[in-house]
Amino acid sequence: MKIRCALPDESEQLSSLALRSKKTWGYDDTFMEQCCRELTLSTDYIASSQVYVMEEKGEVLGFYGLSGKGLEGSLDFLFIEPSQMNCGYGKKLWLHAVKKAAELNFQYILIDSDPNAKGFYLAMGAKFKGEVSSKSIPGRFLPLFCFTIGR
Repeated sequence: MKIRCALPDESEQLSSLALRSKKTWGYDDTFMEQCCRELTLSTDYIASSQVYVMEEKGEVLGFYGLSGKGLEGSLDFLFIEPSQMNCGYGKKLWLHAVKKAAELNFQYILIDSDPNAKGFYLAMGAKFKGEVSSKSIPGRFLPLFCFTIGR
């Protein structure tokens, strides 16, 4: 297994993975259509952000996207292929993202999380900070977490 930089031409593949992964929470098709734009990685995003893919024998297991400036990082994406969930890959990607954030001199990472992933981010040491409005669905609120980078 290795973690490598994503390539801009992987935008469609990673976007599809994000949608498949999100759907595992039991969301219906209408909900997923509303989230589609927010879960789409553009080639520009991949080229301008820190996007990393975890793969084994050429098979993509998951990915994350990290962006930000100054002291503040933002974990924009962290998704695992549904058939690979509960294998520890999310934690491995998270630890890689934290290491990358430290290399970028971020002091903290903000995470707008799906409510179903709340337990994961708490287990990873992030602190619940409140709620933010969904960018996809008016009137829906998402948990906001903050992870302080250890020095």
